[in-house]
Amino acid sequence: MRDTLDRIDRQILTRLQQDGRLSNKELAAAVGLAPSTCLSRVKRLQAGGHLRGFHADVAPASLGIGLQAMAFVQLERHTAAHMTDYRARVQVLPEVVASYHVAGQHDFIIHIVARDAAHLRDVIFSLSQPPVQHIQTALIFEHQRTHQLPDFTR
Repeated sequence: MRDTLDRIDRQILTRLQQDGRLSNKELAAAVGLAPSTCLSRVKRLQAGGHLRGFHADVAPASLGIGLQAMAFVQLERHTAAHMTDYRARVQVLPEVVASYHVAGQHDFIIHIVARDAAHLRDVIFSLSQPPVQHIQTALIFEHQRTHQLPDFTR
């Protein structure tokens, strides 16, 4: 990843966070570049790992998701191998939409989606296999997320 982004690069990232469906022509006009130059910059930002993708924000209920939860996981041992193996096992589950390796009382926080309570129970059982020492689950009643990261490089 390129260490320094200039003002135009940051403007491109900000504009795309606001509206990932902007055409290259619209994006170029918004940041004051020729379309060919803008396209080159977007490709460079993608290649450099700064722009990781474009996503649709889909309503969970549209896909049969009736329940969301956070699982707080403590492992028995804190070795690099246990952490790596557990993370790999968790990331392949389609019900896991995000996982966080954290410091503190828990080792992982895992965001889970499920059809219903029985489905959630099955997912929690699959997450609870060794090397898990303890798992605690919290239901999510409401979920809101920002889609725009602040720019702290200024």
